[in-house]
Amino acid sequence: MSNIRFKALELAMTRSRRQMDIFPDKVSDYFGELAFSKAVMRDYMSREAYHSVMRAAETGERIDRGVADQVASAMKAWALSKKATHFTHWFHPLTGATAEKHDAFIQPSGDGKAIEMFNANELIQQEPDASSFPSGGIRNTFEARGYTAWDPTSPAFILDRTLCIPTIFVSYTGEALDYKTPLLKASLALDKEAVAVCNYFDKNINRVYATLGWEQEYFLVDTALYNARPDLVLTGRTLFGHSSAKDQQLSDHYFGIIPEKVIDFMREFEYEAHRLGIPVRTRHNEVAPNQFECAPVYEEVNVAVDHNQLLMHLLEKVSKRHGYTVLLHEKPYAGVNGSGKHNNWSMSTDLGENLLSPGKTPKSNLRFLTFLVNILKALDTNADILRAYIASAGNDLRLGAHEAPPAIISAFIGTQLTETLDLIEKLGKKALSKTGESNGNNINIPRIPEILMDNTDRNRTSPFAFTGNKFEFRAVGSSSSCAKPMIVLNLIVADQLKKFRNDVDKLIAEKVRKEEAILQVISRYIAESRRIRFEGNSYSEEWIKEAAKRGLSNIPDTPHAMKSLLRKEAIRIFEEHNVLTEREIRARYEIKLENYVRKIQIESRVMGDLAINHIIPISIRYQNQLIDNVKGLKEVLDNKTYVALSKNQLDTIREISEHISIIRDRVIKMTEARRLVNRITDIEKQAVAYKEKVLVFFDEIRYHADKLELMVDNEIWPLPKYRELLFIR
Repeated sequence: MSNIRFKALELAMTRSRRQMDIFPDKVSDYFGELAFSKAVMRDYMSREAYHSVMRAAETGERIDRGVADQVASAMKAWALSKKATHFTHWFHPLTGATAEKHDAFIQPSGDGKAIEMFNANELIQQEPDASSFPSGGIRNTFEARGYTAWDPTSPAFILDRTLCIPTIFVSYTGEALDYKTPLLKASLALDKEAVAVCNYFDKNINRVYATLGWEQEYFLVDTALYNARPDLVLTGRTLFGHSSAKDQQLSDHYFGIIPEKVIDFMREFEYEAHRLGIPVRTRHNEVAPNQFECAPVYEEVNVAVDHNQLLMHLLEKVSKRHGYTVLLHEKPYAGVNGSGKHNNWSMSTDLGENLLSPGKTPKSNLRFLTFLVNILKALDTNADILRAYIASAGNDLRLGAHEAPPAIISAFIGTQLTETLDLIEKLGKKALSKTGESNGNNINIPRIPEILMDNTDRNRTSPFAFTGNKFEFRAVGSSSSCAKPMIVLNLIVADQLKKFRNDVDKLIAEKVRKEEAILQVISRYIAESRRIRFEGNSYSEEWIKEAAKRGLSNIPDTPHAMKSLLRKEAIRIFEEHNVLTEREIRARYEIKLENYVRKIQIESRVMGDLAINHIIPISIRYQNQLIDNVKGLKEVLDNKTYVALSKNQLDTIREISEHISIIRDRVIKMTEARRLVNRITDIEKQAVAYKEKVLVFFDEIRYHADKLELMVDNEIWPLPKYRELLFIR
């Protein structure tokens, strides 16, 4: 073990640095050079083809076959100019990762030569083998056919000399087998309903789209140390490891000076990201040692999701060049902060307006309040659905751990907005002045400053916090696809806006003035959704009790959180807005539970292997050394001296034996429990059983193994320790 540690230190000291001068001076010189952006399309396409693609992206208009041939020809010409040799349909299967199958551009010409070919058929649709991707029972394993179809709303890009074309992925019978398909449909639903509500205030608005700015947290660990930890390699987290004497308690890493070797990695990673058009702008140290964060400028939600998936790939790829391995698990280390992926969500119009930015006039503020209140109402009504879509075995370890939001979904909006909503609820129709005007400028509610973030503090403990002109959903796990929460958020807001419009139109039909009808409805919604708003410390025990009094759900684990997806109301929302059918919902339900079961199953097996084949043998070896030493003392010392001097060693021998005995016993019981649970055929019952009958052994086994770590000779302990994993760079 000492050799491994020495090599790790040697690697850290001698790792070659990529000097600053290998990168161009200005990011603007190379930003987006590997993305088939609008600017590139204008250069390579006819005006007709360009505008056809833009209409397809913005309105869903079908692209004519002749235009598709032009697009394919332009894409090929551009890709070849960038030295691409292959192309692929790049999609997001239900594994949560991305997938691709590469095909060369070449076509034999019949004379022993080859030419580069790429046509509309290859651009628009392909048929990858779908047999081994999760389907949740939508098709049998032997039914391999699945289709990918070009998504013109997200730009193609070149990665490793391969033209990557973002696509959706569906089954032979048309069901969605990916996350992009329902995300696009949920975005269309939001567009339709939000435009209809916007038209109460401005008839010139024709399109509304969700925007997303994600914040990606991650850990770096020296690759040599990573490879010496089977638990990290196989599960992404440490199943054993005693806390380091120093970790994050001094708060000296957070926003501190970024270590030199880490900066080298970040420079190259950002260079690769910028070339692909990913607008990464922010980087900094996070709270835990060796934990960092990056964040981009806001983008349209579908593009932002694609860019985050691509960014996670870049993190893993570039880190290896610098002797690091990136850890994206939500809780790779016990006792220090885990990693999340904050999703900053808002809505923008085709006129360039942010619907969550307070305006300068009473009318624009009424529009702002309309959308704000409807979002809160949507959250209150559908919190359990949103909770289900962020559930995972990894996120279960992070949520509610006094470092991340709890499993209770609540919203923070700040003191000023709270006072405004309370006033509207109190005044109701009296919030309108009696001038008799109907131009929307006679609303008697407090003016809300345009720059609201200067008038309220941020609440880092809230899972869903309003931060000036957006909501920050902080409960998303670091390894998760942003598409999951964005599907739900777009959908539930769309559904709520539809209900709002129906409620307002009913009042207008009863001859209630439009502004008065809007205020009456949002006043009622404010009262009905009051329980979802919480301005205090969401980490506190007091909030857990208060939330229970309010009737808010507190679902701490994935198997129980997933049940909300099968409720009639959840299925109704997805089906009514044509986002997912009941069959597709049930498929995702099964896939999520299967994934949970398999992850706990793998962790259990790795834990048993490490305990029985690594930790216990080394502990016994050290115990035998102590026994030999005690025997030697007895041979050279008189009995009185021997009794006095050997007591501590004998106590240590007994303590080691107790820890070994308990570990062995609990591993045997855990293995037997796993064997019995594996016989359960109902996936829901099996997932619950893994939570209640297998996972329950983890903490106790770990406790005794970590005690042995403190007792056994450091030179022979089989696993790199936390002080090395967290501090060696």
